[in-house]
Amino acid sequence: MLLQKLLAPFGECHIAVNGKEAIEAFILSIKNKQPYNLICLDIMMPGIDGKKVLQAIREMEAKIGISTANRAKIIMTTAKDDSESVMLTVVKYKCDSYILKPINKVKLITRLREIGLI
Repeated sequence: MLLQKLLAPFGECHIAVNGKEAIEAFILSIKNKQPYNLICLDIMMPGIDGKKVLQAIREMEAKIGISTANRAKIIMTTAKDDSESVMLTVVKYKCDSYILKPINKVKLITRLREIGLI
């Protein structure tokens, strides 16, 4: 809900309460030809964790022919200050950036600039 509040000035935001809903929302956005520009995932989501959701999204993008340049930007969030694990997620699972919790407006805006969304 905090991310939704911080991102609302930049556009419409949707919330998924677990990994399954996140995957379903992504699929629906593709079917409706309104793909997400940004997806924020928590590494420790209920049900399907954020890493698996990220992997599923990247596989679906590749399967339908979305190029790396046109795919959704994905920011992972985590409460763990384990830089090795976070960097592995960035590289292995192809997320665009990450934010350590607690999340604040300055951190989020910085990441959005770094990945070219603002």
